[in-house]
Amino acid sequence: MTTPDNGFAQITHRELGLRRQLTSGQMSMIAIGGAIGTGLFMGSAYAIGYAGPSVLVSYAIGALITLLLMGCLAEMTVAHSTSGSFGVYAEFYISPLAGFLVRYAYWAAIVLAVGAEVTAVAMYMKYWFANVPEWVWIVSFSSVLILLNAISVKTFGNFEYWFSTIKISAIVGFIILAVYVVFGSGNPEYGVQNYTVHDGFFPHGLSGMWMAVIVSIFSYLSVEMIAVAAGEAADPEQAVKKAFRATIVRLVVFYLLTLALMLAIVPWNQAGQTQSPFVTVMQTIGIPGATGVMNFVILIAALSAMNSQLYITTRMMFSLSRAGFAPKSMGALSKNGIPLNALLLSSSGIALATLLNVVYPQSSFTLMMAISMFGAIFTWFMIFLTHLFFRRYRKRHGGAKLSFQLRLFPYSTLLGLVLMGAVMITTYFTEAFKMTLVFGVPFLLILSAVYYGFFRKGRAKASNKALA
Repeated sequence: MTTPDNGFAQITHRELGLRRQLTSGQMSMIAIGGAIGTGLFMGSAYAIGYAGPSVLVSYAIGALITLLLMGCLAEMTVAHSTSGSFGVYAEFYISPLAGFLVRYAYWAAIVLAVGAEVTAVAMYMKYWFANVPEWVWIVSFSSVLILLNAISVKTFGNFEYWFSTIKISAIVGFIILAVYVVFGSGNPEYGVQNYTVHDGFFPHGLSGMWMAVIVSIFSYLSVEMIAVAAGEAADPEQAVKKAFRATIVRLVVFYLLTLALMLAIVPWNQAGQTQSPFVTVMQTIGIPGATGVMNFVILIAALSAMNSQLYITTRMMFSLSRAGFAPKSMGALSKNGIPLNALLLSSSGIALATLLNVVYPQSSFTLMMAISMFGAIFTWFMIFLTHLFFRRYRKRHGGAKLSFQLRLFPYSTLLGLVLMGAVMITTYFTEAFKMTLVFGVPFLLILSAVYYGFFRKGRAKASNKALA
């Protein structure tokens, strides 16, 4: 009888060649690097606009979903550490079609998210260079980050570590300053009373609060890259466990505490959507030079997220190629163990962002975020579903004892599945995110048609052999 462990070995074998050079510290920073970027610094403005002060509840719900998701992923990743990650888990435990859809939907989502990040980078640079066209910054910064990803995974890990260190240090500094301003300055304009002075805590009702959950999911997006990076971790089991715990604590503290302090300083209806709420706070406090410093930190955060996203899309395309779902050239490795062709293809979102920025300069960021949401939400939904199949399969076929397990299974996994399904349905009734399903559903249908037209027969034999 084929156990999950020896049955999965063939998938692990086909993805050999990547260098296991990432440390547990770099792993933690990679996850933080992806999750603390435009979603917190710029996306939070949109969330505040939807929910007002109740955005705190929105991000708490998003944090709960993220906690459950990370638990599912950590459990499966400790059992099988490979760059294909949740894509190959879906392939093995559900079906080859599921693995095909998850990887392509996720790849497309993050490629577009890279476009959203680089669009935000161009917006931030206007603070210093208002007259320079945004496409100049898109091309310049993109070229540098593509080069960093092309050198080696160790180079990527080192830069991501320092990118993330800078923004984490800045957020901690912001929290300390904000705590003093709110509780130690004695200024009556600052305080928790700002949570209710403008139409109450729920100015747009429960519906507004729930719509902001969608933005919170976009903000937390990329924490799942821990599972992908495990395929190049020196000690994947320990790295994943450590990264899981560190990431959850940091995300909850950074997002919820930062937003709570921000709303205590700047009333929610003044947060605006033309610049980051962080910059608005620094302008409100009136510290000389602080706004420029914060804008620089926000720039670093966006570059960090973009750097991480280029990495993860490259590995996902590499996995698709090695599975036979993409051209073989996408699975080829350089002498340093980098899938360069996959990296270049995964940079296509930058070209799209440049085009949208020229054609729709005022709405390009919102449009990129809405379109990329579908693949992200679908992937998170499928991760929960895959975890249910993962547990059921191991119960039937045995396997080594799991050194990490999600608590309260199956209720915790089912809760995450239901919440993600509700978030996906809600996008259709939200004007800003209506394109999510309008784009996503036909995209899934096209992917399914491609799979059945070109891959089904060949993969069916391999799947039956693996699960025999």
